[in-house]
This record gives sequence, C-alpha cells and structure tokens, in this order.
Amino acid sequence: MARQLRILVVDDDPAMVGAITALVGTEGHQVITAYDGLTAVRRYREERPDIVLLDLAMPGPDGFTVAGQIRAQGDAPIVVVSGESSEAAKVRALGIGADDYLVKPFGRAELLARIAAVMRRAERTSPPGAPAAAGPAGSTAVQVGSLVLDEGRHEARVGDIPLDLTPIEYRLAEALVRANGDLVPHLRLVRAGWPAEADPDLLWLKPHVARLRRKIESAGGPHILALRGVGYRLDG
Repeated sequence: MARQLRILVVDDDPAMVGAITALVGTEGHQVITAYDGLTAVRRYREERPDIVLLDLAMPGPDGFTVAGQIRAQGDAPIVVVSGESSEAAKVRALGIGADDYLVKPFGRAELLARIAAVMRRAERTSPPGAPAAAGPAGSTAVQVGSLVLDEGRHEARVGDIPLDLTPIEYRLAEALVRANGDLVPHLRLVRAGWPAEADPDLLWLKPHVARLRRKIESAGGPHILALRGVGYRLDG
C-alpha cells in the first residue's frame, strides 16, 4: 500500500465529503474536513495536510480564492473537485495554483489515481546530480542575473538569499537558467520539470511556473516572462 496521507477535503455538501471520506478511507488515508472557505484556509494552516481536495462553490471565499490562499502558505498539491466542467474554470483554477482538476461525478478508481498522480509528481526526487563542489575552483554554479543555481549542491539563491524550491521548481529553474535568457518552449520546459513522465501534460506547467516566479521575484531575482502560447524566459 502507498503511504497513508492526510487529506483536507473542502466541500459545502456533507454528502460529498462523506463519499470522498469513504472512498479514500479504503486506502487508509486520514481525512480532515472543511465546509466553507474560511475554515478550509484555517484547517490547512493548522493541520498541514499532504494534499487538498477542493470544491469551487462554497460559502464565504470560493474555491478559487481558497486555492490562492492555500498556495501562498505552502506547496501541498491541490486537486479541484468540482461540478463545473468548463475549460475556463479549469484554466483559472490551474493558473491560481491547483495541480489537477477532477469533474464530478467521478469514481473511486479515478479519484485515487488522481491523488496518486499528483503526489507522485510532488514527491518525485530529483535525478542524481554531480558531487558537491569542493570550493570555488570546482563550482558547478550557473547564473542569470542574481539568480544562481549550484547544481553540485542542488541549491538555488538570489544573491545571498536562499530559495526553498521543490524538486520540480528546481528543474524548471535550471532549464530557464541554462537557456541564459533565451525562450524555453512549453514542451521542453514541461519535459525538464517531469523527466520521468512519458507524456507530461502542459497544464501542469503554469501553476508550477507561477510558484517559481513568486519565489524568485519576492527575493528580488529576475522576472520570468511568458510568451503566450509559446514558452517562458528569464529576464536577467
């Protein structure tokens, strides 16, 4: 059995919360519940779940707002579970920070598969890198502007400010830095971020780049610029 997860389920429908609890409970996962947006953000802050299953329509802050607030507090994967099937809703949710989008109604197998997939993407370790540099002469650092990646130590910083990047974010940053300001097409970037996936979904890219951009720019680093429909580049 895969490791047991602590899952925050956010939905204003008690029947849906009960159904999801029963479905994930068959795998031994622990459920934390919230029935409105304010409670969801508070429970996330207090409980620090491994993953969030989030409805969009609910009292108080809606799911889009909740997703943004949760994403500002941490990197736990967010799977939107909603009856809204429009492409606009999916794109907006993924853009705010959701990692996947599941349309109601759904079956047990699909729910568990989506949970496993986003956790696998979030927890996948980075490929083995070069040994740590012994000193300046053996440095493996690459740099664009003030953004520095030390590939030997698998560390990132802006100037002297260390960046707390997930493995996926580090790989995306590495692809952008290695391009040295040139545009990195979406397909090349998503393959860099998820090298073990045979057919990575381009929809995964936007929320992860958004988080990476926020971390780099909040530390005073270079901007990540998007060319709509084409790719991203660092503006050093």
